[in-house]
Amino acid sequence: MSIQQGFPEGFLWGGAIAANQAEGAFDADGKGLSTADMVPYFKKKDYTNLKELMHVTSESIQRAMQHTTAEGYPKRYGIDFYHRYKEDIALFGELGFKVFRMSINWARIFPNGDDAEPNEKGLRFYDDMFDEMHKYGIEPLVTISHYEMPMSLVLNYGGWRNRKVIAFYEKYAETVMTRYKDKVKYWLTFNEINTTVIEPFTGGGVVEDTVDNIREASYQALHHQFVASSLATKKGREINPDFRIGCMLARMIHYPATSSPEDVLQAQVDNQLNLLHTDVQARGSYPPFVKRYFAENNINLVVEPGDEQLLREHTVDFISFSYYTSLISTVDPEKYGVTGGNLFSTVKNPNLQVTEWGWQLDPIGLRIVLKELYDRYRLPLFVVENGLGAKDKVEEDGSINDDYRIDYLRKHITQVKEAVLDGVDVMGYTSWGAIDIISASTSEMSKRYGVIYVDQDDEGNGTLNRFKKKSFFWYQKAIASNGADLD
Repeated sequence: MSIQQGFPEGFLWGGAIAANQAEGAFDADGKGLSTADMVPYFKKKDYTNLKELMHVTSESIQRAMQHTTAEGYPKRYGIDFYHRYKEDIALFGELGFKVFRMSINWARIFPNGDDAEPNEKGLRFYDDMFDEMHKYGIEPLVTISHYEMPMSLVLNYGGWRNRKVIAFYEKYAETVMTRYKDKVKYWLTFNEINTTVIEPFTGGGVVEDTVDNIREASYQALHHQFVASSLATKKGREINPDFRIGCMLARMIHYPATSSPEDVLQAQVDNQLNLLHTDVQARGSYPPFVKRYFAENNINLVVEPGDEQLLREHTVDFISFSYYTSLISTVDPEKYGVTGGNLFSTVKNPNLQVTEWGWQLDPIGLRIVLKELYDRYRLPLFVVENGLGAKDKVEEDGSINDDYRIDYLRKHITQVKEAVLDGVDVMGYTSWGAIDIISASTSEMSKRYGVIYVDQDDEGNGTLNRFKKKSFFWYQKAIASNGADLD
């Protein structure tokens, strides 16, 4: 029996961004406001309490809706990818990308979400973008919904907790899948779908102060997204049987803090709660433990007749996920210091280094995740987000020597290779975020992930000129060698 010696032929190397963090042009060509346009720039630097910084209320939405410019709301101006996409895609072509993960902004296609007809200017923009990508041999990997829900669906329907939103999403998904059926092969129905129960507004358009039981409302919104995902998967296969349609999870693997059975059990529960999302979308049903979990947490889920059959019959072709860090589970968190993160905080792991923004760096955790997911589901896997957020310095000669990012990418890609050698079917790897974009959590620009530098600061000042970092040339070499040359 022979084993895979390295990355397989046809491995999909690339990078990833989200429309709401990159495009800008928040009110151009008929686009409506989205949930991302409600999030201001956070100047507070308390990253151990990031959920407070990200908290969206009815009052903050009202202020944002009355604010008619992009000033102070960085996702409204992004990095002007909307007007500079040809320049940026040319750089991706120079990098040697095989695939580019991006998202379609729902509010650019249906400005209010419930419009009778789609916005042709919005559809044409993505037509042009896909055409540009194909010039360089780059396959689009399209996320249909990536934190870009039209605000009218939040204000008029209450977001995803309202079952009526399923039909609006289904119409949107059918519209884009039909329009781009000959230009796009790879689709993701939702980005980090578990965000809906972690940060309900970001993931599901649910405003916490408008509901009595936010946990119940979040899981109801999540259920509606599961149903919508299955409907989109069903419709996509009817539109083009060659489509490959996947789900997307923010995989945050939990280790027990100690070998005590209590901590081990807590880690198991935390991992089960994370993986229930892929259980539903890949296995086609809720895992058995949720009945007890819902009962003990006063979650009364409304499941309509036909929902369970729909979930069972229209599961995904592959599982994609983001991986940035690992977390620690314990029944006694007071014993340990807490570190920050994006949507999570966790107790500190003394074996790991921590970034300025509280991420615990754990490359081996990525291999563990890949092996566990493949053992559990036996479906192809796709690492669609992985990267290091850091402050970059532009030297006097214009160079950006981000050796720390090269080190991060090298160590994580090495672990992907190890997983491939372990027999895991990995489709590809798209680093986050290809080019510097606005931070999803804090709306900062200074928290940079890209191998391409964008001249813009946290307040939106700068030329927006693009520059290649040292990591650009390293990643270019890694792709050209199909991951063989990581020095």
